Amino acid sequence: MARALRIEQPGVWHHVTARGNERKEIFRTDGDRMHFKEVMVETIERFSLVVHAWVLMDNHYHLLVEAPGLNLSRAMQWLNVSYSVWFNRRHDRAGHLFQGRFKAVIVEPESWGLELSRYLHLNPVRTGRFGLDKNARKRQREGLDAAPKKEEIHERLKYLRGYGWSSYRAYVGVEAAPSWLKCAAVLDFIGNGSLRRQRLAYGEYVENAVREGLQQSPWEELAGQVLLGGAEFLEQMQSRLVGNAKEQPSLRQLRKRVGWEQVVAVVEEVKGGLWSSFRDRHGDWGRDLALYLARRHCGLGLNELGEVVGGLDYRTVSWAVSRFGRRLTQDRRLAALTKKLTHQIQNPEI
Repeated sequence: MARALRIEQPGVWHHVTARGNERKEIFRTDGDRMHFKEVMVETIERFSLVVHAWVLMDNHYHLLVEAPGLNLSRAMQWLNVSYSVWFNRRHDRAGHLFQGRFKAVIVEPESWGLELSRYLHLNPVRTGRFGLDKNARKRQREGLDAAPKKEEIHERLKYLRGYGWSSYRAYVGVEAAPSWLKCAAVLDFIGNGSLRRQRLAYGEYVENAVREGLQQSPWEELAGQVLLGGAEFLEQMQSRLVGNAKEQPSLRQLRKRVGWEQVVAVVEEVKGGLWSSFRDRHGDWGRDLALYLARRHCGLGLNELGEVVGGLDYRTVSWAVSRFGRRLTQDRRLAALTKKLTHQIQNPEI
């Protein structure tokens, strides 16, 4: 079996997840969740981790963390083993609790910290119970499902706001953040202003995804299954990787991202005009197309992309990308054009 590629570098964040063996529950009761949280806090203190966001689901968990001591593997092993021993004893069971080792993705915080925190916090409503499981989201993107009713949206938001096993309530100020949870870095990506304004803006950013349709998964932008970041970040990380390509196939999958200039060039060609002529037109299909392609293929975060295209804020970029994605489900000609341009920017030599 191929070994997972592990990367530990200073100054980066990690998205960590571990799933129950055979996708079975790792938390059966709130008592289990509380004990895991206690072990998690002990792990944070023991290994000097920095936690930016977290969420516990029935059969898996997510953490967005930093490991300044480059000891993430030891920390996660200690957490999972400690909890597994306790869980097996409590529930009179034997065998593996988790499905293999934990999975970790190295993240450039400036590009993806904000959006990834939203992804984590939306997990409680990305389920079949709320009609937002993986298959339902796919049907939604393809335009096969009707828009959710107001009552459905209200139920989803109520559950999200009341969910007690994630860091979301601390982010929006509903409850006090514990000392080990560091919300400031992500909230600073929202922009300047008071803490109260940042919390309100963050809540709007997360909950609009529920109202307008959940965004596509960040994992579609992974490079080599282990890196999530902008073009410059990926180049820096790739230069530091050491491994055997036969044992770690993900090394072969790492590739340079498409540049913003390539995206602009192909969009200008099909629009028949310069980017500057339609850049500031709200709802213009050419502008939205460029933002959509760049978000998917340049590896740029919302804030970073907003700066590149001329000073747009992250909300404008997010709404434009979401709007264009919905438009693709209804306009076959535009979908065909987008597919063609995607091939063109990914294969410029052809």
